[in-house]
Amino acid sequence: MLSKNYKQGAVLSFGELLLRLSPDAGGQWLADSALPVFVGGAEFNVASALALWDVPSKYFTALPKNGLSEELAGYVNSRGIDTSKIFYGDGRMGLYFLTQGKDLKNDALIYDRANSAFAELKPGMVDWDSVLEGVSWFHFTAICPAISQQTADVCLEVLQAASAKSITISVDLNYRAKLWQYGKQPQEVMPGLVEYCDVVMGNIWAAEMMLGIEVYGDIHESGQKSIYLKEALSSSERLIEKFPKCKAVANTFRFDGRGTINYYAALYADGGFYSSKEHTADSIVSKVGSGDCFMAGLINGFYHNDAPQQVLEFATAAAFTKLFVASDATTNTIEDITNAITNGQ
Repeated sequence: MLSKNYKQGAVLSFGELLLRLSPDAGGQWLADSALPVFVGGAEFNVASALALWDVPSKYFTALPKNGLSEELAGYVNSRGIDTSKIFYGDGRMGLYFLTQGKDLKNDALIYDRANSAFAELKPGMVDWDSVLEGVSWFHFTAICPAISQQTADVCLEVLQAASAKSITISVDLNYRAKLWQYGKQPQEVMPGLVEYCDVVMGNIWAAEMMLGIEVYGDIHESGQKSIYLKEALSSSERLIEKFPKCKAVANTFRFDGRGTINYYAALYADGGFYSSKEHTADSIVSKVGSGDCFMAGLINGFYHNDAPQQVLEFATAAAFTKLFVASDATTNTIEDITNAITNGQ
């Protein structure tokens, strides 16, 4: 069961703080000598949403020791996030480039993260007992172990420390093909980390790619919601059988085509299966951070011990409304998201 008194502690998000440089597709940024910059990173986006929704939110990352890092830490802190556990070490700031309007899985994505302060973290460098003090929920993503074997080892180290303290652990199965370049495939790394997790979020294809939970049948082009949901139930049941510590599995579905965006999700929790209402739109502003907002919505719901259907509807609406926000992290309040559920946006 996920029900517990999480309010005795904070949610700690673990991951790399990045700067997103976002040129327009036509090259106007060159003529204007102006390149839009956003503070990003999947885990920061989660921490930011939770802080906005008044959930005690802490953030662990590693930054280089310089003035730019001080400004960034101040910015993060100004969003209501506890930055006291940030690790300052050697290396540089991680960057990524993404053309405006494009998806993180698109060819328009370019990473520049080699030798960053976060990538330079090694097992034994951080006092995890100190970092995890006052924490009741720990969140990370599959992006971190995709960086290098060394970073994957750091992930394992902190997961073991959090598990030993009976801290609830969640993971987002973000798949970034451009990061898995160090000779290991996700299925060689992720199962050993997911075995510590209580909540797993992603989609049926990510579970197949990273955990070996096969997608049965030729459903990829079906377009039928009932078939996708049936597969989500099957995938969730098999995932929990494979990873007994896991108590909840969430799957999101976003389909872009023929001029509309369709978004819905499913949640398997404590033996029950739930599906959300479907949200649609003719156009969106940005796809960046939508999944992170869904993850934050899940954590928010479980943190407050909401009923599973309520948890799912809020997380789905949070993710959908994020599609209309230009920055990496959502700016939508609890009221904004609740209105989206009520009004059927």
